Amino acid sequence: MAKNLLNILIYHRVLPANDELNPGDVDIYTFTKQMKWVSKLFNVLSLEEAVQKISTNSLPQRALCITFDDGYRDNYTNALPILKAFGLTATFFVATGFLNGGIMWNDVVIESIRNTESNNLDLTKFDMNVYHFDKGKNSAIKEILQDLKYLPLEKRSSVVESLPIILDSKVPDNLMMNDGDVKEMYQSGMGVGGHTKSHPILSSLDIKNAENEIVEGKNYLENLLDARVDLFAYPNGKPYHDYGYDHITILKKYGFKAAVSTSWGVASPDSDLYQLPRFTPWDTLLPKFLARLVITRFSKQKNIVKSYA
Repeated sequence: MAKNLLNILIYHRVLPANDELNPGDVDIYTFTKQMKWVSKLFNVLSLEEAVQKISTNSLPQRALCITFDDGYRDNYTNALPILKAFGLTATFFVATGFLNGGIMWNDVVIESIRNTESNNLDLTKFDMNVYHFDKGKNSAIKEILQDLKYLPLEKRSSVVESLPIILDSKVPDNLMMNDGDVKEMYQSGMGVGGHTKSHPILSSLDIKNAENEIVEGKNYLENLLDARVDLFAYPNGKPYHDYGYDHITILKKYGFKAAVSTSWGVASPDSDLYQLPRFTPWDTLLPKFLARLVITRFSKQKNIVKSYA
């Protein structure tokens, strides 16, 4: 297996059981199996430690980091006990505006459709489509999320806020962590990083608002934890498409030491510390999961934002 390389895994949720409306998220059973074998086969580092070792070209063989994005409460209730059971550490990137009873826009879509008795969703008044559920709610959700993701923030918010009303549906208020959960995770040895305040696509904002999102999220976490927050995850995270060089400059300005993207690949001593690659281990079958970890170690990160300075 290639030396001096670092796998960084992305997770979002660890669900109590498989959920067809959240097909990209693992359940407790699958996550437990994955962490069991990761703990046996890899040298799992905190992301903070890994960044330091990348900088000094001292990564151990089979180095790997575990990260979670957004701040879901099942990170605390489900993932944390499993990580602790195997003696593993992870870094949790938290969008602070959704703590303490908030809900992310994509979850409003999912939960509104999950809990409705309607057969379709008519969004033509927003210059969108009529989305039919006759082929299954999951396919409709996927289409709606894609159509909404890159809308201007104000329009997207307007559409999303209308969904529970249009569908006569309710959405939960307990999907995300609260302040106490985040503090307890940090005090138990887990890492906590910035993920903006309200999880916008940074490139969709003017640079001042993008800076405010980054800084407000950082300040909230630092005040909560009484500690520096040096790591960041770009929302959505595709280079050029979701963030650019100006956003990297903001991170450096405010003292972040490193940031992770969603550009597929493996980190090495040559990697830009502000664009570390990650990937989602979506394989639920253990042999495929392990094979993907190994194969990824021989891939190269293709997409990074180049400096124009």
